[in-house]
Amino acid sequence: MRPSHFSGVDVEHMQRAIELADKGRYSTKPNPAVGCVLVKDGQVVGEGWHQQAGLPHAERIALAQAGELASGATAYVTLEPCSHTGRTPPCADGLVEAGVAKVFVAMLDPNPLVAGKGIYKLTQANIIVKIGLLEDQAKQLNPGFIRKMQNKLPFVRLKMASSLDGRTAMADGESQWITGEEARIEVHKMRARSGALLTGIGTVLADDPSLTVRLPAETLAEMNLTSESCQPLRVVLDPYLSMPLESKMFDLSGRIIIMTSRDSVKANPELVELFQAKKVELVAVAAEDGRLDIRSILNYLAEEENVNEVMVESGAIVAGAFIESGLVNELYCFVAPSLLGHLAKPMFVLPSVEHMADKIQLQIGSVETFGEDICIISKPIVVRN
Repeated sequence: MRPSHFSGVDVEHMQRAIELADKGRYSTKPNPAVGCVLVKDGQVVGEGWHQQAGLPHAERIALAQAGELASGATAYVTLEPCSHTGRTPPCADGLVEAGVAKVFVAMLDPNPLVAGKGIYKLTQANIIVKIGLLEDQAKQLNPGFIRKMQNKLPFVRLKMASSLDGRTAMADGESQWITGEEARIEVHKMRARSGALLTGIGTVLADDPSLTVRLPAETLAEMNLTSESCQPLRVVLDPYLSMPLESKMFDLSGRIIIMTSRDSVKANPELVELFQAKKVELVAVAAEDGRLDIRSILNYLAEEENVNEVMVESGAIVAGAFIESGLVNELYCFVAPSLLGHLAKPMFVLPSVEHMADKIQLQIGSVETFGEDICIISKPIVVRN
């Protein structure tokens, strides 16, 4: 079932399926991005990629394109074909009905309730199934979907923008703009990929942010998005319900969740009603000494809001709390070629780091350039499940 060797032709076709799947990285949420290629007699007869939840899956699109040529063909699919009926019919059934002869699957479905059932349907229909072709590359397509299914947690990207000396704002809070336009465009693309965009009350009080995706229509079209579909759920961590009722984001369309403490909800019934009148959703989570429990927040977003990927854009206190929680999967540090001085605000507040032995070790994944700025993408060595 897991052959150790695949031909160069097989690799080529699966690579194409991965390229197709990647077209949906922004638009498929909360569904995984999936690509499919159908090949018969050495010729590609059908291609497909999942574009949006509720629309046909990659296999169905490729089968429709291939028509009768699908009979006896070989399918290359980046994720195990689904075996259950949701908003669309099972793709495993579609492959069986079309008479496909062989299926290469890059990776099994990570949902423990589903994994293997699509493969079982195919093998029961005497279809040859081979698993594991370009599995690592396929996993990189859907890190949030995989983490949510395996750990009931979303994939967390923490984004910071700083000067070369690691400062994020002047002492008085002034921070616009540290990085240049190209870096800011990339940040908006990151927001568009995310199911939720999270910040702390300190950032709201200091900057009154919109927490929206603002990209040109032509850029959104290239990402298979619209100005409405690109917007993530906005989440504000506000343990004492300090968010001003005149905050800018309240006048913008889209959902807003204020995560707060149970004590604050009980102690402020009138304020709760005022927030609800503005169609703001309040969610009470576990808290201790005025600090909301980060695991509880992330569990809620994954299980109740079906969020695969969370982007954190915050000040040093919330950023540090997320790092110390051990629940950050990737850290994106956009660094500008400037110096703000020792009085400016730092990137992280990390109370647990007092000695060199306490340092939080990261692994550099890549360094990218955006205009005059660089982005260092790293991963904590230890990530909790």
